Amino acid sequence: MAWDIVFYKAADGSVPTDDFLDDCPVKVRAQLLAVLDAVAEAPPPQFSGGGRWEAMHGDMGGYYEVRSQGPKREQFRLFCILENAEPEELRRRGLPGPAIAVITGMRKPWMTTFGPGDYAGVRGLSDDYLSTMPRRIAT
Repeated sequence: MAWDIVFYKAADGSVPTDDFLDDCPVKVRAQLLAVLDAVAEAPPPQFSGGGRWEAMHGDMGGYYEVRSQGPKREQFRLFCILENAEPEELRRRGLPGPAIAVITGMRKPWMTTFGPGDYAGVRGLSDDYLSTMPRRIAT
């Protein structure tokens, strides 16, 4: 059974993932979306990442990362949370079934790392997403 892909929508109506993808090179955007589609079809628990879909660790445990590389080896990342529960709970969350919730994206130069502040920003957005019932998602 394929999972849905949903994008987090902030209280002000903005969609951080859309904003991020709009700023990505066309090939990078296409690759990120293709990986999301492949993961959703697999579905996520059975998907073999191959370096493009990876579970995160440490403070970011529970998150998943879609990875792509652009011109000059610039790194592009989408940060996701899996929404999987009993059907009644998923309905309460406003979801028709299991979903990959894409929270936001970030980019960085090759051979650099995201810092604690970068990840804190992702966690802040996801905390907002998880605090809403039903979830605020872009349609």
